[in-house]
Amino acid sequence: MNEFPLKQQLVQLFHGRRHILKTGSDRNHSEPVSLKVSDKLRGVPTVNTYLLDVVHRVQFIYRFPNEIVIDHIALGDMAVQYVIEELTNLSVRVELASEFRYRKMKMRSNSLVIVISQSGETADSLAALRSAKEQGIRTLGIVNVVGSSIAREADHVFYTLAGPEISVATTKAYSTQLIAGYLLAIQFAKAREEISDDEYHALIAEISTIPDKIEKILADQERIQWFSAKLVGIRDAFFIGRGIDYAISLEGSLKMKEISYIHSEAYAAGELKHGPISLIEDGTVVISTVTQPELYEKTVSNMVEVKSRGANLLGITTYGNYAMEDAADFTVYIPKIDPLFAGSLSVIPLQLLGYYVSVGRGFDVDKPRNLAKSVTVE
Repeated sequence: MNEFPLKQQLVQLFHGRRHILKTGSDRNHSEPVSLKVSDKLRGVPTVNTYLLDVVHRVQFIYRFPNEIVIDHIALGDMAVQYVIEELTNLSVRVELASEFRYRKMKMRSNSLVIVISQSGETADSLAALRSAKEQGIRTLGIVNVVGSSIAREADHVFYTLAGPEISVATTKAYSTQLIAGYLLAIQFAKAREEISDDEYHALIAEISTIPDKIEKILADQERIQWFSAKLVGIRDAFFIGRGIDYAISLEGSLKMKEISYIHSEAYAAGELKHGPISLIEDGTVVISTVTQPELYEKTVSNMVEVKSRGANLLGITTYGNYAMEDAADFTVYIPKIDPLFAGSLSVIPLQLLGYYVSVGRGFDVDKPRNLAKSVTVE
């Protein structure tokens, strides 16, 4: 096994500190907060130098695969798929680890299977890893826990080093998995000479802006808390988006159901008319994420469709898209960023939404019922 010696200073650059929020009860709950870039890059010459060192030592991983298969539990992996496909000509498939292990799929010998797990002990992910290795396919583990089973058994491991996470419903581990995926995508593109040096440096610089931009979102969290109070009594919620926004909507929906016990579903916005729109009635809550410029008009059109049927709409979009207020009943703005990385910002309001709704309903945010931090059995 070869390890990416990913320094804790580099990854915790994005999510390392926990803020404790008093909720009016005796319990404290953790929420995702970024660390200042300057605090965590001390002693690391540059992000660029470090990543180039990584790619030179394991260059064959990045340059030669025909296909990438991502076996996952975390829903951010679909967002990573979009980023890799945008930056490279690689074919990428995202598979549920619980299904992958039982499928009789044919994988080309020159493929790479990426297994993502916070704990590194997830039973289905571990079985998927072993299945790939039995077929002679190279494997890369993206895990948080150092020395975990997936880290030991994968051919290569990329540690996210998000640190211990108390809450069963992951926040900072999810965010560091997204960042790890971005970095891998950029390195694939660079090693395969599919982006220029200027594009490479611009993408790295853009990722480095994420922590400060998350802080700006958190500074506006009282507005999200205010809106969340209106959702405490609802029974259903629907999350919609297109492209990367759809992938992030899946995470938002998962958080809502995990910790607030409200039935929620995420749909690709273009699929509404194929069935889900029949569920929309007066007062139905729909949360729409719209950060991809080329898909903005189409998603807003879907929002208008559900609003005409009585939906109560929350829109999440980037600053400057103020026309969103014509369609949405309530709008949350995130700072502008390269659309490839917008998921790291838009997920924060969605996580906060689930958090505040759960607190408002009087539930234990950190220990939701029927769930375990590490799923070590089928």
